[in-house]
Order: sequence, then C-alpha cells, then structure tokens
Amino acid sequence: MSAPPAAQHGLPLVAVVGPTGSGKSDLAVALALELGGEIINADAMQFYRGMDIGTAKLSPLERNGIAHHLLDILDVRQEASVAAYQEQARAVIAEVRSRGKLPLLVGGSGLYLRAVLDQLEFPGTEPDVRARLEAELEHAGSSSLRARLAVVDPVSAERIHDDRRLVRALEVFEVTGRPFSSFMPQRCYLQPTVQVGLEVDRAVLKERLAERVHTMVGCGLREEVNALSRQGLREGKTAARALGYAQFLQVLDGTMSEAEAVQDTIAATHRFARRQLTWFRADKRIRWLDWTAPDLHRRAVEAIRNVS
Repeated sequence: MSAPPAAQHGLPLVAVVGPTGSGKSDLAVALALELGGEIINADAMQFYRGMDIGTAKLSPLERNGIAHHLLDILDVRQEASVAAYQEQARAVIAEVRSRGKLPLLVGGSGLYLRAVLDQLEFPGTEPDVRARLEAELEHAGSSSLRARLAVVDPVSAERIHDDRRLVRALEVFEVTGRPFSSFMPQRCYLQPTVQVGLEVDRAVLKERLAERVHTMVGCGLREEVNALSRQGLREGKTAARALGYAQFLQVLDGTMSEAEAVQDTIAATHRFARRQLTWFRADKRIRWLDWTAPDLHRRAVEAIRNVS
C-alpha cells in the first residue's frame, strides 16, 4: 500500500543503482509502492521510443501503476545529452516533490546519475569546433586527436576510450580553455540523497545476462531493430550503438549471423556490466545490498529511512 504523501516529508532523494540485469527496476517499483514514490528513468537507452525489448524497459503492466518519468522522450535519430538530462531530471524531481511524492532515480547510466545527484556544471558547446574535430577524426583517425588530448588533458586521455567523448574533450578545451576532466562531478550531493546499490554475484550475473539476451531475441529483438531501422536508427549517434541494436543492425545488413549477433551481444553486455560495477564501486556513498536477499525490499526501505 502506498504511503500517504505527508509521510514523504524528510525522506531523501533515492537512487537505485547497479549493473544491468541486477533487478533495479523491480526493486524501484516495490519501493515506490511502499513509500509513495514515482520513478525517474536514469538509463540512457530507455530514453528512446520503440527501444523496448533490447533495453528491458518495463511494460505498463510491470510498472504496477507507478508513474515513470523520462521514458520514451527521444526519437532514435536524436542524440542523448547529459546536460539536457540533468535539467529535465532535476525539474521532474522538483515536480514530484511538489506533489508530496518521493522521487526515485533508477538506472545504470553512471554519468547521467551523477549529473543529477551531484554538483556538476556542464561546459557549453560550439558546433563549428565540434564539426571541425569530427571531420579531422573521419579523415585522419583518432591517433592524432588522442595525442593532442594527452598533452592538454592527460586525465581525460587516460579515461576516454571512445571517439565521441574524445571529440567532446577536445571541443571543451578549445572552447573553455579548461581540461574536460575539470568539469567532472565532485562527490558532493546537491540535496540529501541515498543511493541503494545492488550487490551481485558476478558469475550468476553473467549467466543471467546471457539468458536475458536469449530471451530478448525470442521476444522479437530482431523485429524491433528492423522496425527502428526504418525510423532512422542507423542515423542515431547514441541509439545505434546500443547493446543488441548495433549487433542486429549487422544481421539485417547480412554482415553477421543471428547466432554471432547473440554471442557478440552477450559478450558486450558482460563488458558493460563490468564497467558499471567499476564506476559504482568508486562511489563510497552507495549503500550496497545483496540482490538475492529475501528481505531486500525491507533492507532498502531501512536504508532510505535511516539516512543521516
């Protein structure tokens, strides 16, 4: 039974975090039902309309009547933006609070979560600078850009492994004169917050993720990707790289078999889960709970109510 709105005064902002496949969404729904809450999505790939099967998006039935915010807010052609998400999520949190409800931020996109939870400023963008850097990347490759970043921002050069963020880091330096790493969030909450993290057994999680990929395929992942490809999925800088979607686009192109796509998706999901664990483990403020605990729900409620 949902708690009355008046009962939410004094409760902190709640974030349910952890690796993909750990059960965050189900726990969040249970907490929202008990504490009178509403859920704010913090999974970047669940922003996209039509990306349902491959992102394990809860169905309306599975949401159990709980309001979910910031799902299905982007077309697959659009690029996700951490800065835009920060503004949107903070506005939703304030709106949920204004109705006496408890906001629960739920997802595994680490930087998106921290952008909302922590004090963090975002540098501006300059389309001409970005376009020039992207053209240089396309024509000359990433080596020279990486070498340049290592000189002006060695911290970011060590952390960044994808070309999109490489371009962004160099753009920020050119526009602001400050290294991209100087804009990274500090571990200082913007408002009283408790983060509940799901502690997983890595071997069990690996098996669960493999099963989940097979289930997604059985539920029509290929058909979902095919439909989205007709809506411009290939043009999307963010959506087209999503786990499973990138692989099944290759299946549609005939460059990868379905069996190969399944195995590649499983392997990529394992790697992603490991990166998530590394990210969240670095945040010592998270209150870790055993994901298999029979009283997980009760422990999470206690963590939220007893935050100091």
